[in-house]
Amino acid sequence: MGRKSFPQCTKFEFSDMKRKIGIILHNELIGGVIIVLIFFFLVLTSCASNEDLTRAALLKYNSPAPAVNDTLNGKIVRDSVEAGKGHSSADYQIGPEDLLEIEVFQVPDLKTVARVSARGYIKLPLVDELKAGGETVSELESLIAEKLQKYVKEPVVSVFVKEYRSQQISVLGAVKNPQVYYVAGQKYLLDMLSLSGGLSPEAGSVCIIQTMPRGASGDGSREKIVIDLDALLINGQAELNIPIHSGDVIQVPKRGIFFVTGAVGQSGEFQLQGKPTVTQALSMAKGLSYEASHSGIKIYRDTGKPEREIVTVDYDDILAGKVRDPEVKDKDIIIVSSSTIKSILRGIAGTLNFGAFSLGGRGF
Repeated sequence: MGRKSFPQCTKFEFSDMKRKIGIILHNELIGGVIIVLIFFFLVLTSCASNEDLTRAALLKYNSPAPAVNDTLNGKIVRDSVEAGKGHSSADYQIGPEDLLEIEVFQVPDLKTVARVSARGYIKLPLVDELKAGGETVSELESLIAEKLQKYVKEPVVSVFVKEYRSQQISVLGAVKNPQVYYVAGQKYLLDMLSLSGGLSPEAGSVCIIQTMPRGASGDGSREKIVIDLDALLINGQAELNIPIHSGDVIQVPKRGIFFVTGAVGQSGEFQLQGKPTVTQALSMAKGLSYEASHSGIKIYRDTGKPEREIVTVDYDDILAGKVRDPEVKDKDIIIVSSSTIKSILRGIAGTLNFGAFSLGGRGF
């Protein structure tokens, strides 16, 4: 067999090929160095940016007053009027200086008008002195009927308040006109909220009523009743519209807020409505961005001390049901860090897209 021949390269062609190979190697070397430099730059800037973000968020946080829906105030007025139509004076708690008209069915001789003394007592025929102060109208009717059983068979007693004493009720906190009010007759929670001008823009979703418990010893101790205003006004739970008595204090605390920043769709302050969880808070911030570190979510919690408590949250573990979805508290700062790897990948992808044009321009 004959010897296979290969095409011969001239000296000029060989030299030109070496030049082109050298250019390729040179470009690849430069590209590799650039990518390595970009890698370290992104690592450093990613770490620095997360630290800067945390410092900036902690410094920036300030509790602005979020706006409350003004339609609630209109609902307070309407509900107060409607509730007043269905309420009787039977829940009214009798006090000193009230003027009472008392009748016994079919016993006209026992009809009387009595002024409650400063000590809370009244005088009636056949009964003599009887404690009326602190009793509701219906309770006093039952009490008088019980006393008259010695003299009247199955007495039916009616008590009518002809003159109400001036009652002192305080409405404080996040209402438009916080002050002490002097009112007459039986008032309910909605009456007092309406009288105070309704909720202010920073009002929260609960109110606290401090009242003197029935049968209290007079040592000044008060019972606290917490009313969910959302349940009363939005859900229409009329039983929460409780009677308010002289000396009661209604306190409407300001609404809580929390702050979400970092690798989320929209950073900002959010109203603390009800009891939101971390996943709900992130949803309000329009979710996690591509660069978000699912295991790098931190809650900076105000404990009243100079340093905030730090709670680390793993988003994937919550979704998988491995851990509880933490409840967000008032003044929480939720910071979602950027994933270093994801930031690097996105940075490299952008660089390569640009580099394909800039570096690839030189070729054969």
